[in-house]
Amino acid sequence: MSADFAIFGNVVTMVGPSDVAEGVAVRDGRIVAVGSRDVIMSHVGQDTSVLELHDSTVLPGFVDSHIHPVFGLGLARGADLNGCDSLDDVRQRLFAELDTLRADEWLLGWGLDPNVFGDGSVDNSVLDEVAGERPVFIRFFDAHAALASTAAMRIAQCDGTETFDDGSRVVTDAEGRPTGYLLEVNAFTLVERHVPEQTFDERVERLYALLRQMAEAGFTAGQVQDLAPETEDLLRAIEAARELPIRLRMSPWFYPGTAVEEVERLQALQGVGGRRWIVQGVKLMIDGTIDNGTAWLHEPDCHGESTASLWLAPEGYREAMVELDRRAIPTTTHAIGDAGIDYVVDVIASLPRGSATHRIEHIETMTDETLAAFIASGATASMQPTHCTLYTKADGTDNWSRRLGSDRTARGFRMHDLVAGGVPLALGSDWPVAPSDAVGILADAQLRRPHDRPDVVPIQPDQALSADEALRGFTVEPHRTIGQEGGMIVVGAPADLTVLDQDPRTADPTTLGDARVVMTLVAGQVVVQPER
Repeated sequence: MSADFAIFGNVVTMVGPSDVAEGVAVRDGRIVAVGSRDVIMSHVGQDTSVLELHDSTVLPGFVDSHIHPVFGLGLARGADLNGCDSLDDVRQRLFAELDTLRADEWLLGWGLDPNVFGDGSVDNSVLDEVAGERPVFIRFFDAHAALASTAAMRIAQCDGTETFDDGSRVVTDAEGRPTGYLLEVNAFTLVERHVPEQTFDERVERLYALLRQMAEAGFTAGQVQDLAPETEDLLRAIEAARELPIRLRMSPWFYPGTAVEEVERLQALQGVGGRRWIVQGVKLMIDGTIDNGTAWLHEPDCHGESTASLWLAPEGYREAMVELDRRAIPTTTHAIGDAGIDYVVDVIASLPRGSATHRIEHIETMTDETLAAFIASGATASMQPTHCTLYTKADGTDNWSRRLGSDRTARGFRMHDLVAGGVPLALGSDWPVAPSDAVGILADAQLRRPHDRPDVVPIQPDQALSADEALRGFTVEPHRTIGQEGGMIVVGAPADLTVLDQDPRTADPTTLGDARVVMTLVAGQVVVQPER
């Protein structure tokens, strides 16, 4: 039987450091041959599509190991505030968005960087100034905080006296009045639930378009670190009419403070799925973010914040992990601060080896002692290079660095140290926190600065990844870190392929961010078409 596709180019199999081939043959969604031109031509028949990609590089399909596509539909609405460097920038973009709205519509925005407030307090005065009595709801770039106008707080009847089962908080001023600054999910949900929803059909089309954009950016799969409401319905609606542009693996949340019995419900969800999506694993969180003062640090930040876990009783996290591991359910835990990472590493080290794979996510500041314990624990890792390169600065003037101080920033984003210690490290974007841009992330991981900003000083350059290490972070390691095999071009593997016009192993990282995605295949079907 002849192949459906015969693809010729510089085929990088990722089986070994120098294992390359001239072509690959695909039939019925799987790879049936890898090797020389003669080997591949032996699988070519009358109905085989032969793709001569010349100098292009054929790679295992790239996986973004951390995305929030459905949650992101709600997050990425209204004015795009990414890149705003000052409150004046924020005002201009909000006024521009305001001009597009009807009188009864909320003013929305996303991607707000706390650095725009400088040394001042974070409050809603700029929102009230722009919108007056129109309700405004703005999401911060890290998706762990929001800012609501006075009108929006009034609609939500949010007065600052609210209490929560986790570390969420409605920030108040010295007189006890709410400032509009809402920290973590349970706090900002108080206002967000009053924001008018888009229709289901609108959300279906936006989700498909977003996943298509991720495919065009070079990805063939994404590991979704949530199971947002309506996700299953949205994906089934897409698959009723067409195929998903990328594969999706979704890990539902075990919320901080939830009783251990929640494991029963989460276990029942495992394996639910469709043609290109599946519910697999569980996502937990031990802390919040450094930028918003909700991380868990051994010593307070410069504002006296980030001193506790999101779990009011962290032992509940341990109990949940023990029960999830007993049922062989793989986990990923958000852990950003040094104390939070310490706690999660200790819990994972105490679990029996082999029941399930347990991954730690983000890992933003970590001591040498914790690094050694991490390496010994058997935990795997997932990090986002652009969280470092887009939101911190080598001179320490950014909000993240100012909060931590020089000692802890010097221990930030230790990607090289983890890999050198033998820890499997997957890479991702955390979209919509940062762009889901494959080649940009590969470049930033090597440069430790924004790839399109040659004027920027690299941040802790000794923690840069090599080209091969970065490439593994998008191919082999996203599978290995969740206890699976994949990310290699071998006979029998699913035909998920990413084709670039540069070889990321040998390309100059200063220009790699400009590489073009020539083609992507998912399950042997062309998603992104090569140009003719």
